[in-house]
Amino acid sequence: MATCRLLEIQVEDHHPPNKWSVSLTEQVFKTFLALPHPILHKVFGDGSFFSPLLFGKFFDPSDAFPLWDFESDVLLSNLRSSSKTNLDWSETNDAYLLKSELPGIGMSTVGIGVNGEKGKIMEISGQWKQQQREREGDWRSGNWWENGYVRRIEVPQDGDWKKIEAHLINDVFLEGHIRGNKVRNRESHC
Repeated sequence: MATCRLLEIQVEDHHPPNKWSVSLTEQVFKTFLALPHPILHKVFGDGSFFSPLLFGKFFDPSDAFPLWDFESDVLLSNLRSSSKTNLDWSETNDAYLLKSELPGIGMSTVGIGVNGEKGKIMEISGQWKQQQREREGDWRSGNWWENGYVRRIEVPQDGDWKKIEAHLINDVFLEGHIRGNKVRNRESHC
């Protein structure tokens, strides 16, 4: 039987000054991905929602991406033809939908947060590596890829950040819904 859990949407009124301040560059990513750690390849590898190479060329996942400006069939055609992704997004009459497998993550090792930020950015992130020592500041203010993952996407222009809903299914699949400004909230998907 499938388990479905509604994720709490954390809303921030402002962008903390140091959050995601260190950009992930292509050279740093290649060096990082070359490390012999299997979870790195599951979280950041081919077809993963969190891979900087997901959209065909290098794109720092901490930079907001206008996901709904593109057709998933077109943007992910190469990955789909090789069965390297389980990611899809679409638009219906009342919502924008995002479905993604969270490869190798599972809730036993990772906490997932979905954040609406000023109503313009939806952020899906989580920490996959336990901190070795206490440090000052947020784990997202340094080399965040050493401790977790992120994908920031722009909320569609007619999307309402107050109507963002996300579910985690079987601790492996994320389903996100962004309702339009004029659409009434429906009951939970689960």
